[in-house]
Amino acid sequence: MTFPLLPAVASGQAVAAGRVLRASGNDSIPVPGARVLLHRVGRGVQGPIDSLTADRNGAFRFRFVPDTSAVYLTSSRFGGIEYFSPAVHLDPTRPDTALRIVVADTSSRVPVEVSARHLVIADPGQDGSRGVLDLIVLRNRGDRTLVSPDTVRPSWSVPLPSGTFGLEPGEGDASPDALRREGDRLLLFAPVAPGEKQLIVQYGLPAIVRTLTLRFEQGADFVNVLIADPAAKVSGGALAPADTEVIQGRTYRRWMGAVPAGVAVKIELGGPFNAPGWALAALVGGLATALAFAGYWFLRPRGPAPAGGAPRLDPDALLERVAQLDARYADKEAELDPAEWGRYRAERSQLKARLETALVARPRGRG
Repeated sequence: MTFPLLPAVASGQAVAAGRVLRASGNDSIPVPGARVLLHRVGRGVQGPIDSLTADRNGAFRFRFVPDTSAVYLTSSRFGGIEYFSPAVHLDPTRPDTALRIVVADTSSRVPVEVSARHLVIADPGQDGSRGVLDLIVLRNRGDRTLVSPDTVRPSWSVPLPSGTFGLEPGEGDASPDALRREGDRLLLFAPVAPGEKQLIVQYGLPAIVRTLTLRFEQGADFVNVLIADPAAKVSGGALAPADTEVIQGRTYRRWMGAVPAGVAVKIELGGPFNAPGWALAALVGGLATALAFAGYWFLRPRGPAPAGGAPRLDPDALLERVAQLDARYADKEAELDPAEWGRYRAERSQLKARLETALVARPRGRG
């Protein structure tokens, strides 16, 4: 699809253009007449700022003067579900004209896999209880969006570690209202579109609990367990000790590997240690990048590591790198080696996490 020639973009303007497509097997079909929204996501204000109707080829084009401290997305509603494009890159000299909003038909019988699961157990607080951060990456390989069969049942669920309590949803890809806990299960009351979705939750572990069991009803390609306890032990599946991780000044022991379906992971903790009660809350920002990097490290091609650490990038540069990755790999899963596709998804998740952290850290008033 090529767009007609248009006048040059005015100085300071950005372009968000692309197509609305419906997934159909390994192909995609234009959605004519789709309603498309342009969203601004800023530190203090967020919401739609413009709308239009796509043409008969599903094509759309927005022009706007961007706030460089915000992120811009496009979306379209299909079958009662809102679908979003990747973030728009804002360089006016390189208009973003290849956005894709991929919508899908729905079904309550779509298989959804656990692509990865990251479990982080923090230091005990003053009362001996511990916080647990759980990041679950779901993968829908099909061309239909998984939905709940009715209004009372979840669309998807997964076991939580035994002996834990409470639930506080984090900033993942699901609304906090869509995540609930029933006993030792996490319930998701939200659609799961084709592709990947990240769920982030926190819960507690009482001081008296020293052994946790986490059942894997489905297998997971990559499991990453981090524990702030030098005496901890982890067993189950192909999990093996890996390099320690220092996050927010604290040292975490790590276990990594795959876990087959039907296997339980057992976690044994050592003696209590006193730590400030804010330990888990302080981790959330730093852990997003560390967890995403763990997946990339596990899936990366084996070879010499590059010298030096990763450079600090500003949000615009991070958005540009995400856009470049998407332009190179998006919708090419069937053509690529599974390991290369996994590396693309892991690197994209890492960049997304770094972008979120950079936006939070960006000083107010910059623009």
